[in-house]
Amino acid sequence: MNAFRPASISSTGLDRLMPMHLMLDCEGLIRHVGPTLHCLWPYGAPLGQSLFDVFRIDRPRNIGSFAALLNTGQDRLHLTALGVEAPAFKGHAVPLEDGGALLNLTFGIGVVEAVRQFDLTDADFAPTDLTVEMLYLIEAKSAVMGELNKLTLRLQGARVAAEEKAYTDTLTGLKNRRAMDVVLARLIGQGIPFGLMHLDLDYFKDINDTLGHAAGDQVLLQVAKVLLAATRAEDLAARVGGDEFVLVFAGLTDLSRLNKIATRIIRGLEEPTQFNGQTCRISGSIGTTISDFYPSPNAEAMLHDADIALYASKHKGKACFTVFSESLGELEPPKGREAAGSVNDGPPGVH
Repeated sequence: MNAFRPASISSTGLDRLMPMHLMLDCEGLIRHVGPTLHCLWPYGAPLGQSLFDVFRIDRPRNIGSFAALLNTGQDRLHLTALGVEAPAFKGHAVPLEDGGALLNLTFGIGVVEAVRQFDLTDADFAPTDLTVEMLYLIEAKSAVMGELNKLTLRLQGARVAAEEKAYTDTLTGLKNRRAMDVVLARLIGQGIPFGLMHLDLDYFKDINDTLGHAAGDQVLLQVAKVLLAATRAEDLAARVGGDEFVLVFAGLTDLSRLNKIATRIIRGLEEPTQFNGQTCRISGSIGTTISDFYPSPNAEAMLHDADIALYASKHKGKACFTVFSESLGELEPPKGREAAGSVNDGPPGVH
């Protein structure tokens, strides 16, 4: 039988087969570094330096000389690069005929960190290295996760848009009755005091009857601007009927302030709106109540009382506001002016 003769391979061939190898001479000095390992030392590989000045061998223990390294046999080496930030290495040393050694390294489970840290690609690893397959899987996973994240964001955006649409009046852009119910339930559930106004437009039917619904729509858009200008970001302005609106003022139960807001709204509504050369004039009647009036606030009861106060305003000649009081009665609008305030006469007293 012919004796086995060791093969000779050039450094270029080694670089292709084992891009993470170190070639050591008989004194344990580094003579050649595989191309992938160059990423650890971007300003030049540590050629001519002792392996033990560049790496610390963590396992097997007590390997402090080149001779001890050559005697490791089949043992797997665990190494840490000194003076550079890099994941730990695993490797294996093979003695060479000239007394030197070939040390082949791998990042092991630290490959993901290494790829990210040193911007490595599959070209930096041997074609037969399973690391390449893992990199493909990682890349595929990253791509899938990226698409899933995009899909999640799109779905979240669609859900938010759908919810916003479900709570928004399509003509005016104000909130709708459903949104009003949600806000009232939240404020009452959290014990947050609030003021509530029920607004009904005066003379709006005349606009629709004489100039048509397009003119009415134009007026409603102007009404929305007036209401949004009179409310804060934390307040609610909702269209709950054709020409009916509810305003909810979170944390505001000061009647003097609410009366001033009601006055400002009515005056804003009385500004004429132009439509196809025609002047559209409306006003508004308002009924107000506050959660402080109730030992245990209830949305239905408050809306009912604001409605009674609204009809008191209608009864007193429109274009005014009324603060609810028990004297208004349960079913009939009030007969006197005591609870009503005209924007021409100034805010009424608190009743």
